[in-house]
Amino acid sequence: MSSEQMPSDWDEASRIDALIQANLLDTPREIAFDEIAWLAKTLCSTPIALVSLVDTERQWFKARVGVTVSETPIATSVCALAIRHARIFEITDLSQDPRTSTFSLVTDAPHIRFYAGVPLVGENGLPLGTLCVIDTAPRPGGLTEEQRKGLTVLARQIMAMIELRILQRKRDAMLAAARSVGTWDWHVGEDLVVSDANFAHLYGVDIERAGRGVPINEFFENIHPDDRQRVTAQINEAVETAAPFSSEYRLIQPDGSFRWVAAEGQCKVSANGARHFPGVSFDITERRSTEARQAALLELSDRLRDMDDPSDIAFTASEILGRTLGVSRAGYGTIDPVAETITVERDWNAPGVKTIAGTLHFREHGSYIEDLKRGETVLCVDADVDARTKDTADVLKAITAHSFINMPLHENGAFVALIYVNNATPRAWLAEEEEFMREIAARTRSATERRRAEHDLAELTASLEEQIEERTASLVAAEEQLRQAQKMEAVGQLTGGLAHDFNNMLAGIAGSLEMLQIRIAQGRIGELEKYVTAAQGASRRAAALTHRLLAFSRRQTLDPKPTDVNRLIADMEDLVRRTVGPAVHVEVVGAVGLWPTLVDPNQLENALLNLCINARDAMPGGGRITIETANKWLDTRTSRERDLPEGQYVSLCVTDTGTGMTPETIKRAFDPFFTTKPMGEGTGLGLSMIYGFARQSGGQVRIYSELGMGTTACLYLPRHYGDTPVEDGTRAINELPSTDKSSVLVVDDEPTIRMLVCELLEDMDHATLEAGDGPSALNILNSDAHIDLLITDVGLPGGLNGRQVADAARARRPDLKVIFITGFAENAVVGNAQLEPGVRLVTKPFAMELIKTEIAELLSGDGRLS
Repeated sequence: MSSEQMPSDWDEASRIDALIQANLLDTPREIAFDEIAWLAKTLCSTPIALVSLVDTERQWFKARVGVTVSETPIATSVCALAIRHARIFEITDLSQDPRTSTFSLVTDAPHIRFYAGVPLVGENGLPLGTLCVIDTAPRPGGLTEEQRKGLTVLARQIMAMIELRILQRKRDAMLAAARSVGTWDWHVGEDLVVSDANFAHLYGVDIERAGRGVPINEFFENIHPDDRQRVTAQINEAVETAAPFSSEYRLIQPDGSFRWVAAEGQCKVSANGARHFPGVSFDITERRSTEARQAALLELSDRLRDMDDPSDIAFTASEILGRTLGVSRAGYGTIDPVAETITVERDWNAPGVKTIAGTLHFREHGSYIEDLKRGETVLCVDADVDARTKDTADVLKAITAHSFINMPLHENGAFVALIYVNNATPRAWLAEEEEFMREIAARTRSATERRRAEHDLAELTASLEEQIEERTASLVAAEEQLRQAQKMEAVGQLTGGLAHDFNNMLAGIAGSLEMLQIRIAQGRIGELEKYVTAAQGASRRAAALTHRLLAFSRRQTLDPKPTDVNRLIADMEDLVRRTVGPAVHVEVVGAVGLWPTLVDPNQLENALLNLCINARDAMPGGGRITIETANKWLDTRTSRERDLPEGQYVSLCVTDTGTGMTPETIKRAFDPFFTTKPMGEGTGLGLSMIYGFARQSGGQVRIYSELGMGTTACLYLPRHYGDTPVEDGTRAINELPSTDKSSVLVVDDEPTIRMLVCELLEDMDHATLEAGDGPSALNILNSDAHIDLLITDVGLPGGLNGRQVADAARARRPDLKVIFITGFAENAVVGNAQLEPGVRLVTKPFAMELIKTEIAELLSGDGRLS
C-alpha cells in the first residue's frame, strides 16, 4: 500500500459542510464526470471506476463505471479510509488487510479485492471523496507509476470542475444580492426615513411615500417580533456613539413568510449639529436559508447517529425540517398503496397546531394520490386554487394544510412512505426548499430502514443464540459421553501401571522367601532376619504404588530451595549432551539477570533431562535442541491464557527441530501413561510428572508445536524474591574401586529387588553398584566407573525409563551387557523385534535361579567386559 497520511487539521463537521456546499449529492449524472471515470477505468485496466462522494452514512457515486448501484453504506466504504490520506491510497488485497477484510463488499458479492483511490481535496484542504478504481482480483504489485500519475491528474481535473461550480454559485449569489440592494437615509431629528424603491419594496412600505420620507417605525413594523428589540437597541447605540451599524434580521412578508435582511450604515453629524443616518440594506434570504439548511443537515446527522428507534428518527427529521422551513407541521408516514392511506406515528407541529398522527385517507384530501403513485412530488401553493384540492380545501385548511408539499418515497418501484410539510397559509415553495426536503427524506429513509434492519438482525441473532444454546447443550452432553469414554481408557492405562508396580512388590517378596529357603538349606541361620525384614519392607512400601500418580496430582513431597536456573542448567549441560548423543546439537541461551525461583532442584533437573530426552526422541535423524531461560511478566490476558496468577515468572524452555505434535497429541500429552512412543520405549509418565511438579511448585508447563516444525516445551515457575545460595556445582559419584571382579550396576526403584539382586551378585563373587532411578543410573554410567553389566528395571521414576538408560549407556559403552527386568509383557519392551546381542530380558516375578543363569551366561568367558 502506498499513501501518505493527510494532516489532521480538519474535522468531520467541516468536511461535511464543504460537501453540502459543493451541491453534488443526489444530482443527475453528467457526461463530464462519467467520461473521467471511464478514462480512469481504461488507464488502470480495472472493471470498476467511481467518482465517490463520502457522506455521513453513505458514499454516493457522482459517476460510476462497472456498477449499477448509486450508493453504498459508509460501513463498507474504502473511500472513507482513502480520504484520510494526502496522496493515492492503495490496498493490493482487501481480503488480507485487517481494515477491510470484513467489509461486506469484500466477503460477499461483488467480492472486490484491489482498490486505488485519489482523494478529491479542495483549496480549503477538505476532502469530499475520491476518484477510485477497483478490481475483483488482487494486484500484488498495485498500479504502475504511470497509472498512479494518470489517476492523480484525472482527480485534479474533477476537483477543478467542482471548485469552478462553487465559484459560479457564489458569483450568482452575489449578483442576486446586488440586485436586491436598497439605500436609505434617516433624518434622525425629523424622524423621517427617505429610501429608494428597492428599500421600500423590501420593507413593504409605499414607494412614493418612502421617496418623500416616512417615520422609521413604519419600517420597523415588519421586522420579526423576535428580532425587533435587538435591532432597535443596535440602532439606538449607533446613533449615540456614531459607531458603524451592522445587523441581520427578518422581515415578515404579506403571505406570512419572512425574508432575511442585512443592513449597514453609520450616523453622521453635520456642521449645524443635525444628525442623519445613511445606509444600505440587501436581501440575504438565500444565503441565510442555505446556511440554515446546511446546519439542519449537520444537526440531523449528529442526532440520528445515536438514535435506535425508527419512530424517534422519523420525528427528529420532521422537527428539523419543520423548524428550518418555518412551516406549521412536518411529518413522516408509511403508505398502504392498496387502501390509499398514510399512517403517521408521530409528527412535529408548531405551537398552537394540532397533530394529525394516525391513519388518513388520501382521497378525503384531494386527488393528488395519483401523482404520488407515479413518484411525483406534490407542491400545493394554495389549496383553494389548486385543481387537485379546491374541492377538499376546507378539509385541508381544517388540519392546517392550506399549502403543503407531499414527497413520495419509492423502493423497488413501490410507493412505501411519504414525507410532508403543511402550512396554515398559502405559500410559494422554492426549488431550494424542495431539494432540502428531498435530502432530509433520503437521509431519514436510509437511517430508518437501517435501524429496522438492525432490529430484524437483532431478533434473528437472538433466535440463533437460542438455537446455539440448544446445540451447545447437545454438544456438551456428547462431550461428557466422550469424556467418560476417555476416563475409562485412562483407567485401563492406570490398571496396567498398577499391575507393573504390584509385580515389583511380588518379586521382592517372592525373592526374599526363596533366599530364606536357600539360606536354611545352607544352614546359614544368622542371615535369615534380613530376608524377613526385606519381605516386610516390600509390603510396607505399598504406598510407592502411587508415587507417579501423586506427582501428577501434585501431592508429592517436594524440597523447594531458592534456585538459580541458569546455574542448574550449566551444571547439567555436559550430562545433557552425553545423554542426547553427538547427532544432536545442544545450544543453551541463558537470560542475563535471570530471577531466582523457589523450586525443588532435583525435580527440576529430572524435568529438564526428561524434556531433552523427549526432544532427542523426536529427532531420530539428529537435529538441534535449544535450552532457553527468560524473565516473564504475565499480565492479566497472558496469565489467563496460561492458567496462572498475574505476576513475574521464570521460564525454562526446551525447543527441538523434530517432527512436531498434532493438536490432539498436545491435548493428551500430560495424561498419565499416555505416550506416542512404541510399546516399551515410554511409560507415559514423564510429562505427567513434569506437569504435576510444575503445578505443585506454583507454576505451569505449556507445549507449543506444529507438525514438521518442531516443539517447544516451557516451564513457568514463580519468581523468588530472596537470595540464592551459592553451591558447588560438582557432583560426587561413587565410583567402584577397580578390582578383578566383574562390576554390575543394578537399577530399580524397588529397594528390596535391588538388595536381592545385589546379594545374588555378591554370592556370585561380583562387585555391585546401585541406583534407584534413571537419572542417577545415567549419572553413574556417564562417569569413569568400570561397569560390565547393567541390570535395570524398565519402569523407572525420574523421567528416564530403563530402556532410555540402556540406550544412552550403550551409546557411550557399546560393549555393555544389559539385563532388563520388567513387570510388563515381553513384547512391551522389545516389541516385535528380537533382542540385540548382549541384551537379556527377565519378567517379574522371577526365580533367583533364573536371573543367576542369565547373569552367568552374559559374563561368561573372561568374566569381564571393557
